[in-house]
Amino acid sequence: MEVISIERSTYEELLTSFNSFVTKMKEMANRGKDKGLGDWLDNQDVCQMLNISPRTLQTLRDNGTLAYSQINRKVYYKPKDVESILHVVAGRDKDGKVYNLKTKCL
Repeated sequence: MEVISIERSTYEELLTSFNSFVTKMKEMANRGKDKGLGDWLDNQDVCQMLNISPRTLQTLRDNGTLAYSQINRKVYYKPKDVESILHVVAGRDKDGKVYNLKTKCL
């Protein structure tokens, strides 16, 4: 076992720096607590809500219609973003043509 001796003032500086680091890490952890994934939706949830296929959902992501966040390979959506495109999805027919919801025509 190797023994290292340092001056008291050096030890106190090191301890102060470490405590400061710990405090900052706790603050960062507390900031992230309210940003949990509890309110986010995954692909399956969105497909069920909008009554669309996974491929249609992919198209909505690709063309920028639906905002999303990705963590590794898992994709998440904010509920308000999904609600904002309900009118777009509701106005489509099976061929992908968009209907005008007010006049019910192309």
